[in-house]
Amino acid sequence: MKKIEKHAPGSFCWIELATTDQNAAKKFYSSLLGWAVDDNPMGPSEIYSIFKLQDGNVGAAYTMRPDQRAQGMPPNWMLYVASHNCDLTVKSAGELGGKICAPPFDVADAGRMAVMQDPTGAIFSVWQAKRHIGITVVEAEGTLCWADLYTPDRQKAGKFYSALFGWKLETGDEDLTHGYFHIKNGEQFIGGMPPPGYVDPKVPPHWLIYIQVSDCAKSAAKAKQLGAKVYMEPFKMEDVGTISIVADPQGAVFAIFQPK
Repeated sequence: MKKIEKHAPGSFCWIELATTDQNAAKKFYSSLLGWAVDDNPMGPSEIYSIFKLQDGNVGAAYTMRPDQRAQGMPPNWMLYVASHNCDLTVKSAGELGGKICAPPFDVADAGRMAVMQDPTGAIFSVWQAKRHIGITVVEAEGTLCWADLYTPDRQKAGKFYSALFGWKLETGDEDLTHGYFHIKNGEQFIGGMPPPGYVDPKVPPHWLIYIQVSDCAKSAAKAKQLGAKVYMEPFKMEDVGTISIVADPQGAVFAIFQPK
């Protein structure tokens, strides 16, 4: 397990579950991934549940607001990207064709954030850390290890994110049409963009988070026992690892990954 004290700009720094049944979600993820829960009151009736591993922060969950449900938003995992200056990042995103879903606002003394939509439709958040840096442990079972952007227009999305965060897109096989795009932030590979054949046209563009596990097959089987739906059974990719895509009992989708 590696401890994080500061996130580089452009890195994935936090994951946050919006759910319809917070207590059920806490039980599910605690059972599946070994997460402990630290409940923090937010106002008179809301609770912000921080998921922890060995006193390190790995993510959080909250109950969806009535207005979110009214808009038809399904339970989901939100991906946060680190920024030195949230306001400047949002201004740049708008100039690059992104949509501002929630303009910058302070989250008490924890940090400053905004919710954005890239030009192809995928939603993500920007986080400027103050007291709360976000994820504080990685490279261990139960921690975020990757994220994929599923979009029908990788060129458009790639141009946007590269200009906004300085990401570089690389393909291992020189195939810019059908190959997998690797996302590189600085010198670190942090995620990717699957080729068009892997993108379901019926599903809106979205980010998919990956959580590291020690045994993908066992974790997928346990997720089923806990009431989850497995969209993709464990699939072994040579020289990469084993992947499965799962929807928790409330419907939020995520992937589990077992390194090779």
